[in-house]
Amino acid sequence: MEANLRNWLKKDGVQLLQNAGICEGQIVLDFGCGSGNYTIPAAEIVGKEGKVYAVDKERWGIWPSEGLDKLIEKVQSCRLENIEVIKTSGELKTNLPDGSVDVILLFDTLHYYYFPEKESRSKLLAEVYRVLKPEGLLSFYPGDPEASGNSLEVGIIVGEIEEAYFYLQRQYTGMVVHENVIQRGCIRIFEKRSNNRSP
Repeated sequence: MEANLRNWLKKDGVQLLQNAGICEGQIVLDFGCGSGNYTIPAAEIVGKEGKVYAVDKERWGIWPSEGLDKLIEKVQSCRLENIEVIKTSGELKTNLPDGSVDVILLFDTLHYYYFPEKESRSKLLAEVYRVLKPEGLLSFYPGDPEASGNSLEVGIIVGEIEEAYFYLQRQYTGMVVHENVIQRGCIRIFEKRSNNRSP
């Protein structure tokens, strides 16, 4: 299964991320990156002129193939020098400069399981807004709530993203990876809106 997933990510994962707005030379933040299912193909897309920040708080995940340690192993085996792994203690600050990132991936991260309170989700979205460049993109895949058919939760979170000064630019429906399983999912691509005050 792991070999099938690796092969899928190498080709179809790259295509998915290109559809989600990632291009050569960009700066990407993979927030809640886990073992880097999307970090690695994102790094391959942005190339030597780009960079991927991979942020998570989990050194080891629930499953043996998860966690930042597994991502570090992958980065070393692929000899990718454009990935910076950042371990947090759960805080919602990245310490990246204001307006420094082209695309942020929030894949299977922004939902009630990890952020049960609206206040914590709002703090994360405020940080996303802060670090994104003007007209930068937020690529959002709901993960758990979508996979379980909880359209109410997905709708609420999409509304919260829009309240945080983003507008839905487009959607991409296709095959995604959720909990190391390839399945159908919808990625929503939001663009940062300018405003005269903090989100």
